[in-house]
Amino acid sequence: MRNSQSVRVEKRAPGAQGAKAAPGRRPAPPRAPEKTSPRRAPKAAARPRGGRAGRTPGHSALDRARVRLRRAWDRPLTGYYLVAGSAALIAGLGLVMVFSSSQIQALRSGLPPTYYLRRQIMAAVIGTALALPAARMSVKAHRLLALPLLAGSVLLLALVQVPGLGRTVNGNTNWLDLGGPFVLQPSEFAKVAFVVWGADLLARKRQHKLLDQWKHLLVPLVPGALLLLGLMMLGGDMGTAVILCAVLFGLLWLAGAPPRLFGAALTGAALLATLLIMTAPHRVSRFACLGASDPGPNDQCWQVVHGLYALSTGGLFGNGIGASVEKWGQLPEPHTDFIFAITGEELGLVGTLSVLALFAALFAGGLRIAARHNDPFVRLAAGGIVTWLGAQSFINLGGVLGLVPVAGVPLPLFSYGGSSLIATLYAVGILLAATRSEPAVRAALDGRGRRMRTALLRRPGRRR
Repeated sequence: MRNSQSVRVEKRAPGAQGAKAAPGRRPAPPRAPEKTSPRRAPKAAARPRGGRAGRTPGHSALDRARVRLRRAWDRPLTGYYLVAGSAALIAGLGLVMVFSSSQIQALRSGLPPTYYLRRQIMAAVIGTALALPAARMSVKAHRLLALPLLAGSVLLLALVQVPGLGRTVNGNTNWLDLGGPFVLQPSEFAKVAFVVWGADLLARKRQHKLLDQWKHLLVPLVPGALLLLGLMMLGGDMGTAVILCAVLFGLLWLAGAPPRLFGAALTGAALLATLLIMTAPHRVSRFACLGASDPGPNDQCWQVVHGLYALSTGGLFGNGIGASVEKWGQLPEPHTDFIFAITGEELGLVGTLSVLALFAALFAGGLRIAARHNDPFVRLAAGGIVTWLGAQSFINLGGVLGLVPVAGVPLPLFSYGGSSLIATLYAVGILLAATRSEPAVRAALDGRGRRMRTALLRRPGRRR
């Protein structure tokens, strides 16, 4: 019998079927399904346009370029490639310009048009044959050769003054006649010999902590330099003597000489140079041509003025290789002292700036080697070589531009001159040997050599 009480009917909420309600409790009303919304990612901080946060838009590209340049500069092989690449390019372009600027000079002398080019190529081959072994030699081997190189240079300079052996050109007796077309200029080899000997001498004294005493700082370095200077001045080669003085000051500066020493030395050198200039009329006339714009009386400034004419007529891109007008007898010594003027006439401003950029790369590579090496000999030798090449380049280019007196020194690696090219290439070999002595450079070169051999062995069609 059913109770009259109404039976409660349980209502199940949707989604909860099969679940029983607790006894004595009224089931909760069904809830509406919640709408789930996808989570939103937090807003990223706004980045300024143009690159990294916190940097102004205009500096991002410059900063990235500066970082790349710094990384490239810090690589182990940077100094090696700067020295080797720039020296090779300067010498190669120099061969082209020697051929272009010397053809007319050779024909006027009754010689084949390729006469000077063949001689320069021969000097380049000899210089390369010396530079390659020098680059592979150890630093210790170069130090062992320091004294023999200096003794040989002194002997050759003395032989120049022997009648019958020395040859006089333009009033200067600086060449040693070896018979036939073979002529040697010992003063060019004396510069590299003095650099290596002076660097070795000062490095040994630094090792024994003797450079804080004046007598050990100056003796025998200064007497050795005075001996070479005296032999050079006997032949009238004042331009090379000035370069040797610059090398001496550079070595003393790198060795840590006090500034008051340079004041006294420069005063003495200026007085001596004034005396030598005033006693030679041809040297006085060269000072009269500084900043000259016309040949002057008796055409004493003819060479300087026509060098400026050649530079001014080249324009931006020049008149073309071989199209120089000044080399047709107007400009004396177009392939030696004034080859840079012919370069400006034929290759224009772009060509001359390219040559200057190559020299800047060579000097930068040498200074990098001197600054990053721990060996005192390497630092002194690299700094001395850069001082030598920099002073010689400044004197040559300054004479072409009319800023300094014409001293008759060639542009390193560029002008015609076999002795200069051979000595400079040997100095480049010493720089390469100095940078190869660094463990990081040696490891990088060995790694590249192994990768190159592996790539050659894996060429298609080659049996393994």
